[in-house]
Amino acid sequence: MTHACCGPGYASPEAAIQAEREKVLYAIALYTGTGIEEPDYLATIDVDPNSPTYSQVIHRLPVPYIGDELHHFGWNACSSCHGDAHKSRRFTVIPGLRSSRIYIVDTADTKAPKLHKVIEPEEIKAKTNLTAPHTVHCLADGHVMISMLGDSEGNGPGGFLLLNDNFDIAGRWERQADTMRFNYDFWYQPRHNVMVSSEWGAPKTFYPGFDLNDLAAGNYGHHIHFWDWSKQEIIQSFDLGEEGLIPLEVRFQHNPDSTHGFVAAALSSNVWHWHKSNGHWEVEKVIDVPSVQVEGWPIPVPSLITDILISMCDRYVYFSNWLHGDIRQYDISDPAHPRLTGQVWCGGLLGNSGEVQGHKLVGGPQMLQLSLDGQRLYVTNSLFSSWDNQFYPDFSQTGSYLLQIDCDSKNGGIKINEDFYVDFGKEPAGPARAHEIRYPGGDCTSDVWV
Repeated sequence: MTHACCGPGYASPEAAIQAEREKVLYAIALYTGTGIEEPDYLATIDVDPNSPTYSQVIHRLPVPYIGDELHHFGWNACSSCHGDAHKSRRFTVIPGLRSSRIYIVDTADTKAPKLHKVIEPEEIKAKTNLTAPHTVHCLADGHVMISMLGDSEGNGPGGFLLLNDNFDIAGRWERQADTMRFNYDFWYQPRHNVMVSSEWGAPKTFYPGFDLNDLAAGNYGHHIHFWDWSKQEIIQSFDLGEEGLIPLEVRFQHNPDSTHGFVAAALSSNVWHWHKSNGHWEVEKVIDVPSVQVEGWPIPVPSLITDILISMCDRYVYFSNWLHGDIRQYDISDPAHPRLTGQVWCGGLLGNSGEVQGHKLVGGPQMLQLSLDGQRLYVTNSLFSSWDNQFYPDFSQTGSYLLQIDCDSKNGGIKINEDFYVDFGKEPAGPARAHEIRYPGGDCTSDVWV
């Protein structure tokens, strides 16, 4: 069956891999928590090697308020709407995790996005009793769905907010979430009538920073949930226990026929694989990253896996160890038995990192975005403002980097590209911290096929 290329995105993952190379990317840049009283902003970065402004920030769109903590963002439409010629991937939805404000940004001018609409937190609380927006996914029916991590008081479990195609609040998605204690990320796979969601903690727990006492008190999540996509209710939950503390990003393979996917448990520093067998979902741990003794630390330091993604070809998984300082590439041709094929060091607490263009790599690798062809992995190093300040106290003075990692998508292997370095320490208003990355043409962590 062939699809006319009429709507947004691509007919298939294979078509996405063949798409034109990315020429600009968008990155969240933050002043929240740095001591600089300026609004967070959306940075447009030139990633075209043939351009005179290659590896530079070429546009900045500040939001109107201070202290939003812009975090993860997504699109109004993606490949799930590919069959609809009336849809276009024009608007990006950018929530403030700390303020619960949601910004709609128009990217019609790709290099110079403009603010289109602001949804105020008071309206969200009044209509849905939800706060702390996190993951944004567009749905095939034209809605935008956002995971919300708290209620109006900052308590768990939160829920899922729906916006219609005019970016008006349409209500909550879930019909029942009584078995969910916390919320975080989600990914849906319509061919299997399923959505998977994960757990961080209640906003009032993680906003101030990380406290070991919260861990002992059970204030952080260790479950992943499988939802009936059409009934909008949980059908299976897995308690990962002490081995799966704080499961964060959830990633299905891109092939919509596949039931395989992965989630990384940040604090336990391991990766779990799920798939459907005999009508039931099964979850197993497939990668462990051992903790390391570091001088001055009261406990062995976990690697803290904070982001994970799957290449568009479904052959490789990449994840970042924010405290240890490395990025890893695993071959997942056999999803139940990942094989390490590449590793680079980009900062961290272990002292294994070097320099790029004379810049010492501070902080640790965090948010990842992979090119559609699987050959370029972009990485930033800010996690969350209060956690940044706690674990990397000099970060607010140095600002972030944006690096490019060259990836061998045929044989495996990764290395830092020495020709590319974006220094967010030299921004006009002072050092900024960079978080999530997106491409105007869609990417490996936002496109879903139905």
